[in-house]
Amino acid sequence: VQLQASGGGLVQAGGSLKLSCAASSSTFSHAMGWFRQAPGKEREFVSAISRSGDSAYYADGVKGRSTISRDNAKNTVFLQMNSLKPEDTAVYYCAARVGKVKTTSWEYDYWGQGTLVTVSS
Repeated sequence: VQLQASGGGLVQAGGSLKLSCAASSSTFSHAMGWFRQAPGKEREFVSAISRSGDSAYYADGVKGRSTISRDNAKNTVFLQMNSLKPEDTAVYYCAARVGKVKTTSWEYDYWGQGTLVTVSS
């Protein structure tokens, strides 16, 4: 599975962005996740969604401000981020794994190239 993340950009604090992750093949059997890595920091979990889309998980720092969703017919996963803060600035990566949804990066098998989100104050 090849993943292509897009939708990043420069936005002012309080603004919104919607990230997309398009897969090269069916991800019906894959749980999908979003992770991010800020400069000088380790990659961290942001959000994840189950194969069917009926379960979603969020890191505390984005909970209430972000919504993950998926369109299995289009092999695409989305991350809607609202009320963005400067501390959300990072490269955002989408990832896929076969099976149940997880929140730890090492359990994901496939990774996209990342899309940069920059939030100005």
